[in-house]
Amino acid sequence: MLRRLLSALGVYKVYRRWLRMQIDSKVKPEHIGVILDGNRRWASARHMIPWEGHREGAEKVKQFLEWCIDLGIKTVTLYGFSTENFQRSKREVEELMKLYEENLREVLRSDVIHKNRVCIKAIGRINLLPERIQQLIREVEEATKDYDRFYLNVALAYGGRAEIVDAAREIASKVKGGELSPEEIDEAVFEKHLYTSHLPQQDPDLIIRTSGESRLSGFLLWQSAYSELFFVDVYWPEFREIDLERAIRSFQ
Repeated sequence: MLRRLLSALGVYKVYRRWLRMQIDSKVKPEHIGVILDGNRRWASARHMIPWEGHREGAEKVKQFLEWCIDLGIKTVTLYGFSTENFQRSKREVEELMKLYEENLREVLRSDVIHKNRVCIKAIGRINLLPERIQQLIREVEEATKDYDRFYLNVALAYGGRAEIVDAAREIASKVKGGELSPEEIDEAVFEKHLYTSHLPQQDPDLIIRTSGESRLSGFLLWQSAYSELFFVDVYWPEFREIDLERAIRSFQ
């Protein structure tokens, strides 16, 4: 049994080295979007409460960001909390907000973020979040606003349709105020009013979804029109670096 296990581990290491050489030799995606799915099911399978799965998922996010930095992926957008997620139980939403608060505070003093000059932005209807979370988001964004080596976007209180509606409202307001004429509205103008307008590349080259579900669930609906999609049949807390490398190889 031990011999077979050691043999399997040896094969795994060889495969990882081969895979890394393969992806390093070709063009990598500039922008990766990730739908972080399966935290609750991961917890349920282990007879744990849902927010323990979310906490494990948050630890995986930290690892994932370091993997992307190591691979030279310039922009990462994570789907953390949708507008529909407010419909979950009051206790679960409260625990999620506590987790976001903890992680935002950690980001402020993170060596990984500051050493690698990661610009962080929360995208979504941030006004729907508790005031303490909104304040921390402002602090994190202010602390990293001048960084331009890597970009990390966290979609909170986010919905793809809501983003499009908000962009349309802002454009309509400008037309009403005389700042913009209807004839000037085109795709480029519309993109300037999306939540992702601050990015050097708004559209993700690759979108990864964990847990085996094969849908976008409203994630970056405008921006994902030409994105490659990669669905992996593992829950987010179980996602491995080799899964990321496989997704990149599939994109290539």
